[in-house]
Amino acid sequence: MGMSVTISAATAQDVEQIFRLQYLCFQREAELYDNYRIDPLVQTLDALRAEVADDLVFVARLGDEVVGSVRGFTDAEGTGLIGKLCVHPRLQGHGLGSRLLLAAESALSAERAAIRFRLHSGHRSETNLRLCRRAGYARVGAVTGADGVQLILLEKDAADRQYVASA
Repeated sequence: MGMSVTISAATAQDVEQIFRLQYLCFQREAELYDNYRIDPLVQTLDALRAEVADDLVFVARLGDEVVGSVRGFTDAEGTGLIGKLCVHPRLQGHGLGSRLLLAAESALSAERAAIRFRLHSGHRSETNLRLCRRAGYARVGAVTGADGVQLILLEKDAADRQYVASA
């Protein structure tokens, strides 16, 4: 009998596993843009520790192994900003990304009073953009990241979360 993947809040003990997972997962993005200076690949371990301490960070676990993660915080306008969603390559395509995204949305609504959610994805990242669209996000703009990658900005109202989660 196989183990099931559980979603839970990250702890300080998870930081190093999240750090390694993030580095592994974002290699494909870096290759897609021929840019190995994208934020998830240059983030320091100390910066990640600070995010786990201050933000809402969730992990997907398979036994003791962290196989997915996502982060979120709410800005001054009540927007829940979600980022660095990643799932181990061997487990992609099984709904873990959607489960992590839902966990972040739920916590941002319940614990941080988010009224809308915003995330971004690289303009060539079709798999990521498809996940966002299935989760009810719509394009609201585009920006160029500090690393030079063109990013698509996507949003949805927090009130829409319940509908999408039950659809």
